[in-house]
Amino acid sequence: MDSDAALLHELSPVAEEMLERHLSNAKEWFPHEMVPWSVGRDFEPGEEWDASEAPMDEAVRSALFVNLLTEDNLPHYFHTIDRLFGIDDAWGAWTHRWTAEEGRHAIVIRDYLTVTRSVDPVALERGRMLQLAAGEVPQPESVVDGLVYVTLQELATRIAHGNTGRMLDDRRGRDIMARVAGDENLHYVFYRDMTSAVLEVDPSAVVLAIDRQVRGFEMPGTGIPDFAAHSKAIANAGIYDFASHYEKILQPVVLGHWGLESIEGLNPEASEARERVLRYIQRVGKAARRVAERRQARIEESKERPAALV
Repeated sequence: MDSDAALLHELSPVAEEMLERHLSNAKEWFPHEMVPWSVGRDFEPGEEWDASEAPMDEAVRSALFVNLLTEDNLPHYFHTIDRLFGIDDAWGAWTHRWTAEEGRHAIVIRDYLTVTRSVDPVALERGRMLQLAAGEVPQPESVVDGLVYVTLQELATRIAHGNTGRMLDDRRGRDIMARVAGDENLHYVFYRDMTSAVLEVDPSAVVLAIDRQVRGFEMPGTGIPDFAAHSKAIANAGIYDFASHYEKILQPVVLGHWGLESIEGLNPEASEARERVLRYIQRVGKAARRVAERRQARIEESKERPAALV
């Protein structure tokens, strides 16, 4: 749209500044140096995967499965971001750099899961084929919607990767997920601060986008086989749930960094949208507290339960 093109042009100097900051903060790293190749062995044709070779909580296994297939869907994410931001000036340079870094995440996670046999490789490959063939990804309707969505999504991904890694017993796996989460955090910061720049130019457009994207937010991965079941397991384990979403995204970013409640200069439509999304965030907060209370109750119950006799 013409308005999107004008906005991209106006913010091009800011995008260049944010890109330079990203490049100065990004650390070069190599997947082959992080994967424990010595624990791997050949897979014979038709060999059945044995989960006992890599014992772990099944919710963590679900998270690894979903995390990798989400990264695998990169071609479709690139297409969406390229459509929104284009290939010109700093926006195009950012899109290409982001794509290169995200591709590295899929490489290192897949290599790790394969050599450690942490996930069924046949199910993983079938899932990859189904997901890429379907090409299901969010399609924000404007540049502003895109910036708001990817801010929320990149931070959510960072949280999910980080929490998954912390639940792994293997040090190499923890290091890999921490390294990937570190990259995702830099991506989140780029999009967060670009959204802040738009707030100075058109606060009403940002608030309208926040309303749409916060109330309609979904983690990427809807095309992954059994995504609902995996998501439920991931939430129940506290890897990513309502509490995480509210406490680590909605509160610190939407209410805190963007200061949704105090944004000035809104038109009537945006003012109405702000009230609507604030009511929604309040409801999410109540649900998040219930989730946190139930989780704490489960923890206390497990502490009180007597150890099994051996």
